[in-house]
Amino acid sequence: MNADVAQVALAAPNASISLLSLFWSAHLVVKLVMAGLFLASVWCWAIIVDKVILFLRTRRQMDHFEQVFWSGQSLEDLYRTLSARDNRGMPALFVAAMREWKRSHESGRPAIGSLQQRIDKVMDVTINREVDRFNSNLLVLATIGASGPFIGLFGTVWGIMTAFQGIAASKNTSLAVVAPGIAEALFATAIGLVASIPAVIAYNKLSSDAGALGGRLEAFADEFSAILSRQIDERHAA
Repeated sequence: MNADVAQVALAAPNASISLLSLFWSAHLVVKLVMAGLFLASVWCWAIIVDKVILFLRTRRQMDHFEQVFWSGQSLEDLYRTLSARDNRGMPALFVAAMREWKRSHESGRPAIGSLQQRIDKVMDVTINREVDRFNSNLLVLATIGASGPFIGLFGTVWGIMTAFQGIAASKNTSLAVVAPGIAEALFATAIGLVASIPAVIAYNKLSSDAGALGGRLEAFADEFSAILSRQIDERHAA
């Protein structure tokens, strides 16, 4: 193995120092680390793009629904319009509450005393489901953001060890021999940082956006619960 390492170290001065050459001339373990970090970076960006599109679409959907909901349109008409669709976000919350409302009154003997609790429970379950959808895969960003630099550092340490073995085997300590091996090793750390920095920034931003969307759902649930509570009291009084 020392002979192979020495051969790589001696051949390195003639090689061009480019990103691709640094990868191909690196040790197998370092190559695996670089490839894994590159795939992790691609996975991170796929999650980031997916979440940005999801959150933008959800905000527009919430804005449109709130505009329609507070326009004075009949709740029954709005329910009939939305119940036939595959709803997400705020419309799903509205449909779930209205469905429980209608089921209780269509049974012929609605349990008025527990109806409000059932509606609130249904909306809580829907909110939790939507929040889980918002937060899905964000843990991947947090994991890559936290572990990426250390994985890259592992590749760097391994690469430096290999470079020193090559120097010892070749008995040549010139900078031309040392530099390529050190550059290959440090390249692993650079890829780790490229993968982890966007992951950390995106996790913080997307987590905040997911919390804000969940807060809007909870605020609407409280407002809609108050509306239904008034209607329950009016029917009970009648």
